[in-house]
This record gives sequence, structure tokens and C-alpha cells, in this order.
Amino acid sequence: MKKLLSPLNSISAALVSRPTLLRFVSSHFTTAAASRVGDSADSSEPEAGRLRFPSVIRDKDLLLKSPTAESGLLVLDLIDAGSLEPSADLYSDLVKRCTQFKKLKEGRLVHAHLMRSEFKSDIFLQNSIVNLYCKCGSLDDARKAFDEMPARDMVTWTALITGYAQNDRPNEAVEMLPRMLRLRLVPNAFTFGSLFKACGAASRNGHCEEVHALSVKCGCSPDVYVGSAILDMYARHGRMEEACLVFDQLDSKNEVSWNALIAGYARREDCKTAMKMFWEMQRSGFEATHFTYSSIFSACASIGALEQGKWVHAQMIKCGQVLTAFVGNTLLDMYAKSGSIRDARKIFDRVNKKDLVSWNSMLTAYAQHGLVSEAIHWFEEMRKLGVQPNQITFLCILTACSHGGLLKEGQYYFDMMKRYKVEPEIEHYVTIVDLLGRAGLLDRAQKFINEMPVQPSAAVWGALLGACRMHKNAELGKFAAERVFELDPYDAGPHVLLYNIYASTGRWTDAAKVRKMMKDGGVKKEPACSWVEMENSVHMFVANDDSHPQIKEIHKMWEKIDAMIKEAGYVPDTNYVLLYVDEHEREAKLQYHSEKLALAFALLKMPPGAPIRIMKNIRMCGDCHSAIKHVSKVMEREIIVRDTNRFHHFSGGSCSCGDYW
Repeated sequence: MKKLLSPLNSISAALVSRPTLLRFVSSHFTTAAASRVGDSADSSEPEAGRLRFPSVIRDKDLLLKSPTAESGLLVLDLIDAGSLEPSADLYSDLVKRCTQFKKLKEGRLVHAHLMRSEFKSDIFLQNSIVNLYCKCGSLDDARKAFDEMPARDMVTWTALITGYAQNDRPNEAVEMLPRMLRLRLVPNAFTFGSLFKACGAASRNGHCEEVHALSVKCGCSPDVYVGSAILDMYARHGRMEEACLVFDQLDSKNEVSWNALIAGYARREDCKTAMKMFWEMQRSGFEATHFTYSSIFSACASIGALEQGKWVHAQMIKCGQVLTAFVGNTLLDMYAKSGSIRDARKIFDRVNKKDLVSWNSMLTAYAQHGLVSEAIHWFEEMRKLGVQPNQITFLCILTACSHGGLLKEGQYYFDMMKRYKVEPEIEHYVTIVDLLGRAGLLDRAQKFINEMPVQPSAAVWGALLGACRMHKNAELGKFAAERVFELDPYDAGPHVLLYNIYASTGRWTDAAKVRKMMKDGGVKKEPACSWVEMENSVHMFVANDDSHPQIKEIHKMWEKIDAMIKEAGYVPDTNYVLLYVDEHEREAKLQYHSEKLALAFALLKMPPGAPIRIMKNIRMCGDCHSAIKHVSKVMEREIIVRDTNRFHHFSGGSCSCGDYW
């Protein structure tokens, strides 16, 4: 509480020219606060014609707006009127209040008033102003205040570095370090914590070792806070060997260091090691936090490890963790990416205080699973409930329309973005090109690209190239591929697509040229593989690979299945064998595609009637799609296949994609 200089009757002359302010002060400060500081006025019998006024201002009233709009804040008006004595503590409390409630507008008013006061050179207050702007996300104001300071100390530099690091401007945070060192200032643990956060998010990781070495030189690296930040920095750049080395050298470990290590493995989609660290963390006496669970669910989602994800979910419930939006969103994503859309919906319904990410996660799930009508219903339900869609929301609904071939609806939702003042990003343009291309409207897709207000990326031309592969348009495919090669020459995907276009149209000489181009450029195709989870272990299969210990039984099982589905009407589509070999060899090659091997293994090992979930690292081929449709009918099994584009739910001889993918 701030003490006023005198009761109101003794300062009324100072306020006589401000009657509005006088009335405002009178009405707002007639509280019990006066009696707590011994106001001599008798509150029950006020003197005739005398206005009651307390001798203090409560902290909660510090940011009351000015009725005269002269300074913007009542407290500042009282200082200007001579009714309230200015002090460093008063300005400090004002800045602290603005920072606490992120009141940027009011903070600017206080800053301007401070700069006209006798305390304008107080370095503590100046540092507080820089921190205020950083916490409010106004980095330009923070930098201006920083540059105008007559003197700076280590706190000043740390405040601005932290502001850059926490507001997604990591490169600028790292660039501050050399300037600071030239002034012979020595960074402290807080400075290094923010610097390592910035290095972890920076576009290049060349500064990691330099800043790490400096922390050792300054004697800060043994600190568990700094050590955890170093660990997290290396982990964010995928440098897990260095991260583990730092982790092992920590004098003491805490939840933060364990979580940083687990999150690093989760980002690398190394579910096995992330789970191992999860168990070790608990055996070491540290309880899993919501950060831990979020990382583990992300790791399970990356490979579709449903059973392991379920087990961790059970552990979370057992430990009494509340299903907040932060954890619930990653859990929902785990179930959706593991093929269980029903469980994903259950999680959404149970999430406490759903946010936009929760709604977007569920919409993404419907889009990935090809449930187009559900996705559209969900999107409209969001709008009806007043949930404001963002770029991700529109990307999800456009993807759903693309998967379902809903050209008219896709165009409608793309145009709707303007109504919500959502600026289309390159990903949105990719989905429209994909939508037009899948529908066979290749000329319209090319025209759309040419008329885009932004420069087309490799992904945009790649979408057109994929459509040319689908519709066997070699000339336009070559044109699109050349654009991709210019923008991203080391991506194997476009090379493979162009090769496939030439091979599928019998242009073997051109196909051979593409192969040579890949070899000369050092571009390597990722081998096709599929995997299936069983009893908390993952079994992986690569096309034409005999390394699995039960490969003979698997081959025999597929031969048996193959005979059964051929009787049911399956005809091998040798167009998907893009090699210059005879028809008999083409059919033989089809038998050992990775998803067929994974399916045969699952049928060998899983109990009758249990759903089969298969994950695949590339797009599913048309022949395997046809074969698995027949298997689902002949074997009376639900089979779910996740490829790089979407989910396919096979049941009773049909697929959820409606053969449009």
C-alpha cells in the first residue's frame, strides 16, 4: 500500500482544476484501508461538505485507469498532482504489477513516466522495464529500452537474452553473447540457462560447443540447472551421444534432466530408448511428470506402439495424474496415430479444459483416418461452439477433403480462411494442389501454382508430381520433377516418383537416366519397410529381406493366404513392379512386399479375431491394397494399415478410403 501525502481536504486545492479526478478519487478510495492506518476522520459521521479519503493506495488499485486520461493511470495522476510521493519502490511495484498481469499498454505508460522522473537512471528499475517488455512479448520495445540505458549490468544482458530465447528469437539471443563478452561481463547460471535454450532452438548448432565450453570456463556447468539446459540443447539438435555424456556427468539429477533426455529420444522417434529411460527414471526415485508422459506418448505415436502407449497411460492413471490438455493432446495423438480412433475420441471427451490444440488434434485424427464426413462435422461443430480456427485447423480440414476427393468442399474451406483472417501458408497451397491433382485436374493444379501469391516450394511441385504419377502424365511429371530438383536436389522421393512415372509408362531408357542421376548425385532411396507391434515388441520387415528368424513360416503363411484370396477374386497387379523383368518374375516380386510379410506374421502369431495394426514408412502400393482388402474378407479380420499419407481400415473386403488415396 502506498501512503498519500495528506488527507484530501488538505490537497483539494491541488486538485481543484481536476474535478473529474477529485470525484474519481473520492469514490474509489473510501475503503477500510483508511482505518487500518489510523485515519482520524470519523467514518460514521463525515463532516459536512468534506470528502472522505484514505491515506493509502492498495496494491490492487495501482493500475486503475485515470478518469482524466492525462497520464493514463490514476496513480501517475496523483504523483503529477503532488498528492503521492514518487519513490523507487512505487515505480518498482507498478512495473511488477504490469509484468505480472502482462499489461503492455500500462507498462509503456509507467516507463514513460519513469523516464521523466528523478529515478530514470536507476538500473534496477531499468532492468525491470526490459524484463516487463520481454515478458509481454514486445521484444522491439525491450531492445529499445536496453539500447537507451546509460549503464547496463549482467542482469540487463540476461533479461534481454532470456526475452529473445523465450519468444522464439533464438538467433538474436546467441548474437548478444559476443557483445556482452567484449564488455568483460561474466555470464552467470541464469544467463547460460537462457543461452542454452536459445542454442537448442537456433537454426544451426555450431554455437553449442562454444557456449558449452564457456560455461565450463566460468564454472557454471556443474550446476544441475545449467547441466540440464546443456543436455536439452544437444538433445534438441538430435545429438544424443553428447546429451547422454552430459547427463552422466551431472553431479545430481532431477526431473528436468531426466525429462530433457527422454524428450530427446522421443524427438528422434526412438521409442525403445525413451521407454528404457522412463523406467530408469522411476527406478532412480524420480516421479514422472506431465512433461515425461507427454514425451513418452509422442515416442509411442511415432511408431504406432499402441500396447506400450496403453501401458504408460495405465501407469499415469495409477499415479493419479490429472488429464490436462497438455498431456491429453499427446495421448489423443498417440491413440490416433496407433490406429485407435475410438480411444482417441474417448480421451478428447475426458480432457480437462480443452484448448484449440485438443480440437485440432481430434480433427487431425479424423483426417488421417480418412473419416471425411466426421472431419467436416467436427470442423462445423468447432465453429458452432465459437472455437476460433487457426492455420492448423484449416490445414486439417483441407487434408481431409483431399483424402476424400471433395473438391468443392476443399475450395469452400480454402476461401473461408479469408473470413477468419487466416493467411494461407505454403502447406495450405500444397493441399489444394494435391486435391486438384488427385481429382485428375492437372492443368488446373498447374494454373493454381502459377497464380500463387507466394513462391512455390519443393512440396508444392512435389504434390503435382505425385498426381502425375497417379495419372501417368510423364511430360508434366518431368516438368514438376525438374522444379523439385532445383529446390531440393537431395530428396529421394521426387526422383523415385519420376522413375515410377517413366517405368509405369514403359519409358525404360528415361527411367534408367533417373537411376543414374540418383547414383551420380548420391541420392539414396529409403528402403520400404513395415512393422507390427506384438507383446510390447516391434517386428520389422523389409521387402525381399530374409533376416527375420521366422521368415520361412512367414513365407509359407503368405503362400497359403495368396491361394485363398486368388480363389476369392484377387488378381495380382504387376503394374506396381517397376522393374524391367518378365511377367512371372513381376508376380513373384509382389509376394514379398513388406506389408504382406508383416500381415502374414501377424496372422501367424495373433489370436483369432484380434485387430491387426501395421505401420509402413512409405505410401502403400495398389496391389497390396487390393490384396489386403481380400484378406480382410477371407480371414474375417479387421486390418489397419498406416502409411505416410493416411490410415486404411480394411474390413469385410472394403477399405475406409473408398479406394481413393
